[in-house]
Amino acid sequence: MIIRLATVADVPQMIPLINAAFSVEQFIDGTRTDPGRLPPMFDTGDFLVAEEDHRILASVYVEVRPEQRGYFGMLSVDPAQQGRGLGRRMVEAAEDHCRRQGCEVMDIMVVNLRTELPPLYRKLGYVEVGIEEFRPSRPLKDGVEAHCIVMSKPL
Repeated sequence: MIIRLATVADVPQMIPLINAAFSVEQFIDGTRTDPGRLPPMFDTGDFLVAEEDHRILASVYVEVRPEQRGYFGMLSVDPAQQGRGLGRRMVEAAEDHCRRQGCEVMDIMVVNLRTELPPLYRKLGYVEVGIEEFRPSRPLKDGVEAHCIVMSKPL
């Protein structure tokens, strides 16, 4: 398996992977991404993908932000591949990618409704540093309220 920078040519494989990984987010109305929403993200950051036998098994979005801060989001692992440590490897690759570009801190935002995620990121060295408004790409289902927990880690 290799981890590499994705290209727009990878988008057709990435969309079903991302949507499958985020299908647990029943509070969103619709899918996580589509051909109209994913390609523009290549203009503001990079995607890293884990590939084996020409098949993408995992992806993560990474972005270098001001003040030597990196950001990663949309961490996606094929549900059939979960439990193999791919998520951890993708986080490490995202951190290395940003570190090589001069970042000193990595930030992530976790939706508070995904209560299983903060403990996982704490194990990777992330700590809660604040709360921000949740701005999903699709509307939340009626009656659902959410916010983002901002977590950071020194690189």
